[in-house]
Amino acid sequence: MTNPTAAMIVIGDEILSGRTRDSNMHYLAGELTKVGIDLREVRVVSDDAPAIVAAVKALSAAYTHVFTSGGIGPTHDDITADCIAEAFDRTIDVRDDARALLAAHYARTGGELNTARLRMARIPAGASLIENPVSTAPGFTLENVHVMAGVPTVFQAMVATILPTLTGGQPLMSQTLRIQRGEGDIAGPLGELAGRYPDLSIGSYPYQQNGAYGANIVIRGQDGARVDAAMSELTALFPA
Repeated sequence: MTNPTAAMIVIGDEILSGRTRDSNMHYLAGELTKVGIDLREVRVVSDDAPAIVAAVKALSAAYTHVFTSGGIGPTHDDITADCIAEAFDRTIDVRDDARALLAAHYARTGGELNTARLRMARIPAGASLIENPVSTAPGFTLENVHVMAGVPTVFQAMVATILPTLTGGQPLMSQTLRIQRGEGDIAGPLGELAGRYPDLSIGSYPYQQNGAYGANIVIRGQDGARVDAAMSELTALFPA
């Protein structure tokens, strides 16, 4: 069984400038792994409309799903919704159901639904809303692109809303062996092992501790028995 695939677009100058550390990619990768959707590519794009449109077009054509984070707030540089509409040649305007959600929220909290906040109710034609139980302003799905907020708590809540609606595949099984030898010493046997298990992902992640070199070898795959067999061979090759 081939798992559905995914890409992510992280949008925002603050990420590229180093002012903000992105945590959404790490969270999304873990959640997609649980449901058997393979995250294959992540792009970080500035608040530049042509760049966002180009990334959306390219990735939506290449993968089953695309997830975006950032750029759907009330300020002038929140341009993601407009870019998604352009990428799919859709109109965009304030939508009644999104406006109603925001109106009820600000009525409860005593805030004003001003022009800036109303920007968060602008939704491309044909999109479906993604619920936001944290701060109400919705995300949306258009075609195979799921558009979500950049604030981590809101992003995570939106992921929890959208994932149950998607068809997943076989979750990846993963095992790790810590080997206290340098990669140069283990590369040959490790490559031969990978050749015997082409259906598995076998990765080497080196570390240095107290002046000594070592590597964490991670074996991943959809077939638990195959992962077990490869790990047994690896352990025999490099006993503790």
